[in-house]
Amino acid sequence: MTKAPIAVALDAPDLATMQDWARQASPYVEVLKVGLEVFLRDGHSSITSVREVSDCDIFLDLKLHDIPATVSGAARSVAALDPKYLTVHASGGAHMIAAAAEALPNTLITAVTILTSLDQEELTKMGWAGNAQEIVVNLAKQSVDAGARAIVCSPQEVAAVRNAVGADIVLITPGVRPAGSDAGDQKRIATPAQALADGANILVIGRPITAAGNIAQAAAAIAATISN
Repeated sequence: MTKAPIAVALDAPDLATMQDWARQASPYVEVLKVGLEVFLRDGHSSITSVREVSDCDIFLDLKLHDIPATVSGAARSVAALDPKYLTVHASGGAHMIAAAAEALPNTLITAVTILTSLDQEELTKMGWAGNAQEIVVNLAKQSVDAGARAIVCSPQEVAAVRNAVGADIVLITPGVRPAGSDAGDQKRIATPAQALADGANILVIGRPITAAGNIAQAAAAIAATISN
């Protein structure tokens, strides 16, 4: 079975539930994402428990953002977990991103540009100059120059980012919702088909899969839609 380029967000209330979600979804998806809430609660066990039931790549979504020395130390602290992806905030700057990349050379340091929960009105209030696409593209280019090998951006900017960073950088898009799904707290969204057509490599999908009554069935259905 060919797995779909999906990262399932395992935002589960406890380890047992997360492991069950991982077991059900992993036959159909390439990546499993462990986020900040789960990692702070369960620590390294959140990764080892997923690996017990899955052969998927691990996306450790911690969104590190601090001075370079601190981010370097934080990255080294998860080196033993050997995640395929580790997120840092692009707005932390080139030196911070370079510090993370140097600390974990075997991991794809993944720069998060602008959170998909933010819209243009909120970005303007925060003092960002320019529109969302301009900001995202600028952050993406700076991050790649500093050593990031993957970028997180919304599906609405992914085509422009792909054009700016070239074919070798992995583009990961949250804010992906199958047609008819609840957008939740995501504001800059698109369907899976549109995000892939615009240049995304991996689609982050959480609740449309994990909130389904049958997680395996939901993951299989979305994977089939993408494959088609």
